[in-house]
Amino acid sequence: MAEITASMVKDLRDKTGAGMMDCKKALAETGGDMEAAVDWLRAKGLAAAAKKAGRTAAEGLVGVAVAGLKGAAVEVNSETDFVAKNEIFQTFVSTVTALALDTGADAAALAALPFPGGEGTVADKLTANIATIGEHQSLRRTAALSVSQGVVASYVHNAIAPGIGRIGVLVGLESAAPADVLEPLAKQIAMHVAAASPLALDEAGLDPALVERERAIAREKAATSGKPAEIIEKMIEGGVRKFAQENALLTQVFVIDGKTRVADVVAAAAKGAGTPIALKGFVRMQLGEGIEKQQSDFAAEVAAAAGL
Repeated sequence: MAEITASMVKDLRDKTGAGMMDCKKALAETGGDMEAAVDWLRAKGLAAAAKKAGRTAAEGLVGVAVAGLKGAAVEVNSETDFVAKNEIFQTFVSTVTALALDTGADAAALAALPFPGGEGTVADKLTANIATIGEHQSLRRTAALSVSQGVVASYVHNAIAPGIGRIGVLVGLESAAPADVLEPLAKQIAMHVAAASPLALDEAGLDPALVERERAIAREKAATSGKPAEIIEKMIEGGVRKFAQENALLTQVFVIDGKTRVADVVAAAAKGAGTPIALKGFVRMQLGEGIEKQQSDFAAEVAAAAGL
């Protein structure tokens, strides 16, 4: 029997998109014959993933999980929203989100972890799911948040099952205050984050390129005002300041009461608890953000809806 080398397994995986363990088995079953191994995988339905890999996956689910003082969020994409209702897909998202508590924001490390149940790695299980469900899927990204003391709270908007939905949020409060003070506050802030979509924790954390873009827009608007140059500069700076305040979490108006800045809400809670409370950070992960669908993907959705 021919020796099955790591490079042979890699070559077969590159050709077919099948999982590593499946490629190794295919080569073993065919005595190392590459073409026969491709046919073996195709016969088993495991090479179908390669054909589907070029299709845009912009639907799917976001999962969030919290354990102790750390939390993780994961986005797993599919081609259509029908897959999000599939129990196999939902279980996969929930499982990998729990695993992400140990890998943090490293998606590659998460993909390489053993999948529970002895089904190879997370990446192998995803490939098998593609063959089973019949749509391209991808482990797009993962994020993490932790505090040294206090709480990490999670919130899922449009949840279809515990911990999974279309928008997942994590909020970390660092404090010695008791959990019965911190947990409801963190949950409310997480709901605010889901609704208000802050771009950074504070104004200093905003992307400089984004701020400069807003400055250019403000300058263009001010230029048509006919005001003196010194007034125009004040108008520009005022516009940039407004943008920063509206997009930094701490300076946003709290959606729960519609009038108080988030920073002041946290300060009031700290005063009531008699100990400092720091809003350490947040994660907001919305399904499909930043992905542009191709026109052909919509046709695929219509065909799926029609059972074609």
